[in-house]
Amino acid sequence: MNSIDRRGFLKNSLLCASGTILATPLLAAPSRSQDQNAPPKPVVKRKLGKTGLELPVVSMGVMRSDNPGLVRSALKSGLVHLDTAHGYQKGKNEEMLGEVLKDFPRDSYVLATKIPPTDRESFLTKMDLSLQRLRMTYVDILYVHGLSSRGNVLDAEILETLKSLRTSGKVRHLGVSTHKNEPEVIQAAVESGVYEIVLTAVNFMQDHYPEVRKAIASATQAGVGIVGMKTMAGGFYDKERKKPINCKAALKWVLQDPNVATTIPGITSFDHLAENSSVNEDLALTSEEKRDLLQGALQGGLYCNGCEECVGRCPRELPIPEMMRGYMYAYGYANAGMARELFSTMAIGSEPCSGCSVCTAECVKGFDVRSKIADVLRVRDLPEEFLSQGSFA
Repeated sequence: MNSIDRRGFLKNSLLCASGTILATPLLAAPSRSQDQNAPPKPVVKRKLGKTGLELPVVSMGVMRSDNPGLVRSALKSGLVHLDTAHGYQKGKNEEMLGEVLKDFPRDSYVLATKIPPTDRESFLTKMDLSLQRLRMTYVDILYVHGLSSRGNVLDAEILETLKSLRTSGKVRHLGVSTHKNEPEVIQAAVESGVYEIVLTAVNFMQDHYPEVRKAIASATQAGVGIVGMKTMAGGFYDKERKKPINCKAALKWVLQDPNVATTIPGITSFDHLAENSSVNEDLALTSEEKRDLLQGALQGGLYCNGCEECVGRCPRELPIPEMMRGYMYAYGYANAGMARELFSTMAIGSEPCSGCSVCTAECVKGFDVRSKIADVLRVRDLPEEFLSQGSFA
């Protein structure tokens, strides 16, 4: 689906055409005469598959947060589901959460962490380290992090390792996260009979969103819960951060699909917290928000579909989708540290594009792949003290 097709899809759905995700009574526009002093609306909650968990539709992605006070405020405001990972901030994210959560009853929140796939011994060692950092005996949700193919999802060793962790009581529910090839991963998760939850990229800038939505519906019907991430598609349309995406509108748009149980937008400030929390009480898209999404549909943006068509055209078969994700972290998220952490997992030379006079890795979104790679790889040479300050743009 090209950008013009996506704009047409958005236009039809925003106009509540038959069969689209916005054709639901949930989105009746709020009355202008509504009493401004009325008590807060009840929080919209949804069931997470067959896990027995019922969560607010907006939760907290803790990935980029290093403020304990912000996490405490999130919990007190009703964002009871917190999402972190073994590798976030080189483990400091889990440590920060452990310090905060020791002051809250264990049954007052739902905690998720993520570990990338590896051999059984290393995976179990990382799990124990995560629990130590979190000061927990168990986590509510454990995701195998960043899988992108059916083979990875159904890997026998991974599945047996996960089942052993659940049996041991260290994990209550098992899941998988995916940044690309989402429909394939979601379907494989359902077929596994092991995964209870899929954490998937889903947003209004995905050219293949109809296929993602169809897979989400199939998973929900099978009792597999869906958690949405990357809902704001990078936060900006441009590297210079002068063209912001209407993130509240983007978040609401994803949640028009009732099969998305909850979302984990990254929250790094009290303003973010207030804005995202408000969505828990009102999912209705305003006319301005609809217009913003329609106007943004033709923007190139910073979000990579992960379709991998460029990889097949690259003579060196570089992991371009992952590199573009690093570009989004550096410029969209203004977090060079995250970008460098991602690049540290890739076997990429210092000048991966040298020797190619013309770049043949054409992008369906029109990204200038070669220049973006050269630009963002500079992050690997930055001193550590600069990385904590965000972007190098």
